[in-house]
Amino acid sequence: MRLHPAVIGAAEEVLREVMRFTGPADVTLSRYFKEHPKLGSRERNAVAEGVYAVLRNKLAYASFSESGQGSAMRRIALLGLGETVGADALAGLSEEEAAWLNRIAQIDRQSLPINLRTNMPQWLLDKLLARDGEAAALALADALNRPAPLDLRVNALNWKREDVIAELAKAPIVCEPTPYSPIGIRVPKKPALQNLPLFKDGAIEVQDEGSQLLALILGAKRGEMVVDFCAGAGGKTLALGAAMRNTGRLYAFDVSEKRLAKLKPRLARSGLSNVHPVVIAHENDAKVKRLVAKIDRVLVDAPCSGLGTLRRNPDMKWRQTPETVAELTVKQASILASASRLVKPGGRLVYATCSLLDEENEAIAQQFLAANDSFSLLPMRDVLAEQKIALEMQDYLKLLPQVHQTDGFFAAVFVRNK
Repeated sequence: MRLHPAVIGAAEEVLREVMRFTGPADVTLSRYFKEHPKLGSRERNAVAEGVYAVLRNKLAYASFSESGQGSAMRRIALLGLGETVGADALAGLSEEEAAWLNRIAQIDRQSLPINLRTNMPQWLLDKLLARDGEAAALALADALNRPAPLDLRVNALNWKREDVIAELAKAPIVCEPTPYSPIGIRVPKKPALQNLPLFKDGAIEVQDEGSQLLALILGAKRGEMVVDFCAGAGGKTLALGAAMRNTGRLYAFDVSEKRLAKLKPRLARSGLSNVHPVVIAHENDAKVKRLVAKIDRVLVDAPCSGLGTLRRNPDMKWRQTPETVAELTVKQASILASASRLVKPGGRLVYATCSLLDEENEAIAQQFLAANDSFSLLPMRDVLAEQKIALEMQDYLKLLPQVHQTDGFFAAVFVRNK
């Protein structure tokens, strides 16, 4: 069954805005669909998938689009749609365009120059090649350029994973347990979850397995005082609240009131009452200072380049630059220093990012240890053993999509000695 002819025009139109890279692609798409309510769900899905294919393959598509007819943006939109829904599904395609798409499909991508194969900005490709070598950099780029599956976290407060899998099977939704997180479920396809009773009852939340592991390694326990320092929309906050069995006190700090507002409906579904969302002006806010040396565990999932999430957010690689990364590392060091003051003696501090870059990861952790002799590094292998997570790591958690089938994540665990 062919898609409505409006799909090609819509994809071309929204791409013109997305490719300016002035904001997140998902926000731009969401706004476009609200402004064009006549597009059906099938058409919206096709446009979105086509746009994401363009973002993943931008350099190769720009090269391919130098041939063909019509505007360059239409040709690029056709390449994205051709890759995701197939030329046969596209109504409104001329014979010349169909033939051109067929010719492009015959190109052996492995024969392309390395920058077109990886579809990475040159500065990022150079970093990965210098650090990992060509074979490993290509494997990482290939994994980052593939769409991610949908990972769910089971609300362990009221549900068991096997029961949720059985309920999903009735829907019917094909899924499997995640290999590392004991509360994770992987769904290969992307079904609409919002109308499922499981979702409405707070039994499941969308959360990448790697993100679930960050919450688990904090090791939050019943009755403790815990802070999620950069809570955002609260994915890890909810996981921590359930791990604490809805006891103790869990502060969700964030500088964005808008992001924390997204936590409220999720909180209502979850059944948690131990979470306290707090908007802060900055990392040295007075609301932070009053908790100095009082907190058992602090999670700092720091603002970062997001380059580990390219499977889900391929626009991030085109929106980041060496300059934005340098700005982020200053902010990361400052946030970690401020958050560390909250940890009481014997308490645990976790620094995490969804970045792949050493300067946002190990460099920040090592810089923090050098400046803070009251903290020591707790080797990740020991933390994972404590949490019974079957992962081979050394000092740090380093998750990679081509190895672990998660987004790219980094974490370091510190303990306050005095």
